[in-house]
Amino acid sequence: MKKDRRISAGTRVCAVIGNPVAHSLSPAVHNAAFEELGLDFVYVAFRVEDVAAAVAGMRAFENFRGMSVTIPHKTEIMKYVDGIDEADRSIGSINTVVNEQGRLIGSGTDGPGALRALADAGVEVEGRSILVLGSGGAARAIAFTLARNARPGKLSILDVDESQLGRLTADLRNGTDARVESGKLSDGSLARAMGHADVILHCTPVGMHPNEDAALVPAALFRPGQVVFDIVYTPLETKLLADARSRGLKVIPGVEMFVHQAALQFERFTGVDAPVGVMRRVVMERLKS
Repeated sequence: MKKDRRISAGTRVCAVIGNPVAHSLSPAVHNAAFEELGLDFVYVAFRVEDVAAAVAGMRAFENFRGMSVTIPHKTEIMKYVDGIDEADRSIGSINTVVNEQGRLIGSGTDGPGALRALADAGVEVEGRSILVLGSGGAARAIAFTLARNARPGKLSILDVDESQLGRLTADLRNGTDARVESGKLSDGSLARAMGHADVILHCTPVGMHPNEDAALVPAALFRPGQVVFDIVYTPLETKLLADARSRGLKVIPGVEMFVHQAALQFERFTGVDAPVGVMRRVVMERLKS
């Protein structure tokens, strides 16, 4: 139940840290969720250059409950927390820190957020052929989460960065039981992979504002029954998703991953179920304005 929000000495503080961070939607999203449930929390944004000092500040303030961590600090902050789940450690980055009675626990919600978005859309991953385009931080988090929790039939990964791709492939093969294939992204390798892919996860910046006319996958490569998930959420519907939708395919916009990863953070901060509908509404309002 909603109630008037008053900031007091007992109000618990959460924040997003990054550089830059002024553009972040997280304060609006989390504060709307706190208000919806009548929770005595407030969420702010801090531009941070010195990660060690920021973490020390979190330790110093008793009411500092949690941090969301964004670019460029997702890897460095791992050095300053007290505990990290082994799965997140193998991914090599975290985006959430929770203060558990003075002990700082780090975790990641990008991969689980993507998995929730797939489940929320009614997409079955187990036993299916998954194609991941890209091998950067987001792709890495999603690929590990799928490999460990969703039991795909095959996980194929394509990228132009062969060194980064090689590291991800080796880590997945060493750290999971998934059947993993990978290769350098080219017209030929993309066409071959699209020929067997059931679910396509686009994890590169192609198609992001201001390059909204670009799409990594030519529309001619889509097949009936495929699912296309683009983690880009500006614009709300990328050219990739518009092309897939025009072919009658199920599409999942990137805003769904953003909302679900934020909801998971909210639940770790507060210990209660997130009002996902409210959080989604705020994101959509901000992105459309």
